[in-house]
Amino acid sequence: MSLTRQLLHRRLWKKLISLTLIGAMLPGCSGPDKKITYLGNPEPLDYKDHVMEIDHPDVDEPTPDAVAATKKPRKMGDRSRDEIWDLSLSEAIHLALVNNKILRVRGDFRTAGSQVYINADGVPSVYDPAIQDSGVLFGGRGVEAALSAFDPQFTTSMLWGSNSAIQNNLFLSGGLSTGSVLNTDTGAFSTGIGKTFANGGNLSVAENTNYLFSNAVAQLFPSVYTGNVQLQYTQPLWAGAGTEYTRIAGPASTNIGGVSGVSQGVVISRINTDISVANFEMNVRNNLRDLEETYWDLYLAYRTYDTNVEARNSFLRSWRFAQANKGVGKFSDLDELQSRQAFFQGRAAVEDSLQNLYNLETQLRRLCGLASADGRIIRPKDDPNTGEYIPDWNLCLAEALTRREELRREKWNVKSLELQLQAAKSLVAPQLNFISSYQINGYGNNLFNIKGAPTPGPGGVDLQSYFQTLTAANQNGFTTGFQFAMPFGFRQARSQVRNYELRLAKAKAVLEQQELEICHELTTTFQNMAWRFQTAQSNYNRWQIAEAQIAGRENRYRTGVPGIDTSVLLQQWLTTRTDAATAEVTFYTSVIEYQKALTDLHFRKGTLLELNNVHLAEGTWTPEAYDNALRRACARSYAMDAPDFDPVHTEPPVFDRKGMIPGIDMIDAGQPAAGDPNDPQGVHSKSGALSFPAPAKSESMPPEQSLPDETPVK
Repeated sequence: MSLTRQLLHRRLWKKLISLTLIGAMLPGCSGPDKKITYLGNPEPLDYKDHVMEIDHPDVDEPTPDAVAATKKPRKMGDRSRDEIWDLSLSEAIHLALVNNKILRVRGDFRTAGSQVYINADGVPSVYDPAIQDSGVLFGGRGVEAALSAFDPQFTTSMLWGSNSAIQNNLFLSGGLSTGSVLNTDTGAFSTGIGKTFANGGNLSVAENTNYLFSNAVAQLFPSVYTGNVQLQYTQPLWAGAGTEYTRIAGPASTNIGGVSGVSQGVVISRINTDISVANFEMNVRNNLRDLEETYWDLYLAYRTYDTNVEARNSFLRSWRFAQANKGVGKFSDLDELQSRQAFFQGRAAVEDSLQNLYNLETQLRRLCGLASADGRIIRPKDDPNTGEYIPDWNLCLAEALTRREELRREKWNVKSLELQLQAAKSLVAPQLNFISSYQINGYGNNLFNIKGAPTPGPGGVDLQSYFQTLTAANQNGFTTGFQFAMPFGFRQARSQVRNYELRLAKAKAVLEQQELEICHELTTTFQNMAWRFQTAQSNYNRWQIAEAQIAGRENRYRTGVPGIDTSVLLQQWLTTRTDAATAEVTFYTSVIEYQKALTDLHFRKGTLLELNNVHLAEGTWTPEAYDNALRRACARSYAMDAPDFDPVHTEPPVFDRKGMIPGIDMIDAGQPAAGDPNDPQGVHSKSGALSFPAPAKSESMPPEQSLPDETPVK
């Protein structure tokens, strides 16, 4: 066939193919009104005229008992009698640790940005360390995933094939005449196992068996089995070589190519787990701090409510007295109205304090993981500390710099970056690999000589049996050598080193700033402790002085004072009673703030969990895990040390290192003498009024002598 006829023939085929494709596309362009015929009988149309709609997932998750068992919430004016639940702080902490798998904070309650709604995957929980330790993704691998790089890998495959081809060459067709058909049947079976070692080397053993049937003439057997048993070993010698690099970055790729990441090794994965544990400890600590602050705020709410109830009852008695004596000329209508106004003002204060008590009780239930309402109302059982606590500054600063979870987390980050930088520097070198292999070959007409008629071969082996020639091991071969690659300039590897140097410098600067920040925080805490204790003393004296005036002021307006109008005496008593209630609430506020300052001291120096007897520990393992750990420990104990001159097997160095607040004095002040029909039953503080160590009385100081805070600072 001439070249012109070949070209025409090809153009004809191109035209036919183009016409076929155009014909196939015509139905898609025929328009929407074309009549379409379907097979089968018509059924009711399942047709939707929209694409997006609100659907709900098919998830049948049972409702928690704390939600299902929730009763009607208690509200203002509710006359149902709830059981008073005297709850200690230690019991509240125990409930929070037992009930909360998701760690909550106080600040995001009822906010639009609550993490439990907008970032459910990022909200802290008890599962976080385990999630990190079991991670498999790049950049978040856990220890098990990193160790999997050293697990033996078993592979096997079996393939069959057949082919028929017309032969054009007498010599290449195995003796077939030109134009004859060469028929071949093939089979390939391969199985092997490979293991990567801690020094980066890789050892693999494989058995390969191939089958070939051919109708070619020039061959010993029409069908034959060939194959080998092969042992291969590859060892990095320069870039990415050694146990230290492998522990940090994982096994280096033996493929000649680019730079791989250095953050996927066992050591880095273990450090990431330690960082996750530190984050979990911080979240538990923050949860307990919020719990303690809410507990003491609820204590203050009870004290405030009791004070307002007592003041309201006093105003009620004065209103009744003024109304009873209005007609006898002792009190006027204005005096009666003034007493009535004071009563409603006190009543509003009671209602506000009661609602604040309900809100704080709900918040405490939330932090404890309890139902929002269960027929009981929580009342704090413990009292705040009123004794002066003077800690040692140097000791507290030393504890803060060694025990703060934030510093431990950042130090782990610094250590991780130091190790990654060390591994990255190993990659700024040429890639040199030692490669070797040894194999034993086999050949035979059959896998086994089942016919019994041997065909002698070299060395006396039977060529009828493939496995006999393989096990005779007189056909072998080997390869050995080196593989070298080097990019000019090492631009990518040097960029990686520079990146880790900058990240390490930033991490060290952050660590320095964190230590300085902790020093400032601790300084402020010490100042707040002294300030809160001093103001509590002053407010205690203010409260006692105001309380001492109540009885005298009340007796003056009831019995009268010659020359002074009754309305003036009534106003003086109402003002004194209001000031006494304000002073009492202010005193308890100061005491609670002092208690919070003590809690903040332990928070700032990293001993809050220890103070509350909370210790974090890993859960129990399965029995098989303990047996496996014991076997590994025995293997390490009886292992031989690697020689010091061997840089590939050198063991890397180890990179990790393995007072009570005084009580209070109690005095019994009793309960309010009168009540209001709207008051809830049994809602009041558990204990009587607190006493507080008073400073030296100011009236003993001469008037002309300056006060301590008026003395100029030198």
